[in-house]
Amino acid sequence: MYLNLKPYFSRQLFSGVLVATSLILLQACTTTAPSQSAIGELIIAEPLPINIKDEIAVGRISQVLQRAKISDEQRAELFYQRGIKYDKFGLRALAHNDFNQAIQLKPDMADAYNFLGIHFTQLQEFNQSYDAFDSVIELDPDYDFAYFNRGIALYYGGRPNLAADDFKIFRELQQNDPYRVLWQYLADVELDQQQAHQSLLTYAQFVNDKVWAKNVIKLYLGELSQAMFIAKLTENIHSNQALTERLCEAYFYLGKYSQMQGDVNAAINFFKLALSTNVYEFVEHRYAKLELDLMRQAMQQSSLP
Repeated sequence: MYLNLKPYFSRQLFSGVLVATSLILLQACTTTAPSQSAIGELIIAEPLPINIKDEIAVGRISQVLQRAKISDEQRAELFYQRGIKYDKFGLRALAHNDFNQAIQLKPDMADAYNFLGIHFTQLQEFNQSYDAFDSVIELDPDYDFAYFNRGIALYYGGRPNLAADDFKIFRELQQNDPYRVLWQYLADVELDQQQAHQSLLTYAQFVNDKVWAKNVIKLYLGELSQAMFIAKLTENIHSNQALTERLCEAYFYLGKYSQMQGDVNAAINFFKLALSTNVYEFVEHRYAKLELDLMRQAMQQSSLP
């Protein structure tokens, strides 16, 4: 899925190649739905290493920060740019520190607050994430992704009614975006399953059938079986990076689908598969780990006397 920044929609991402995984999955599941044991036996290919150009860029930014005489505003921008690089590497603590540094130097940097809010959500520091996204909206009321990211924070923070309100604002800004429709549904289904299904039917009409993620909507509506959904994963894929990105999305939404079906073990495995792609910037990768953390916490609490 797209990134979390308002002005940046391109997917300059790292591709952990999952060709072996996709072939095994597709060969095993084109005719029958994958069993829990089959999911557990999948072999994950080794992800590709970090792009050396990005590593060099981090080194150069660090040198400028240490040695150059620059203004506070320029220094803030460099901290922010290095934070983005660290975030791409999955080095969230280093990224978080750089975004904080950027805000200290330039308190009106909405993009930095947006990233901090995302990180607070991943850490389950929900009140701090709400504050960060509120700051983004206060600084820039037209920053549409702040509504989306705050909606996610509210969703995982156990406030699906408020999450649905934010997702609605975000969805209405681009009615044909399948991901906006999907997250609206994830919040709606927590409130009223029947109404959520009917709303998903309505919103799905705005999404072009040629868009791959429309298949996720069809899966949730019961118009595609899980086996058929998996069989379509390689359609119109022409590179390993494109495959990796699609698998990251697909595995996350299969995890959510398995949750709704009550299949906890399958959900856990699908979320792990999403994480194995190393597509750190995708929303689905960011929150696959949080899904696993929340599921483990719920299982631990249920086992207490």
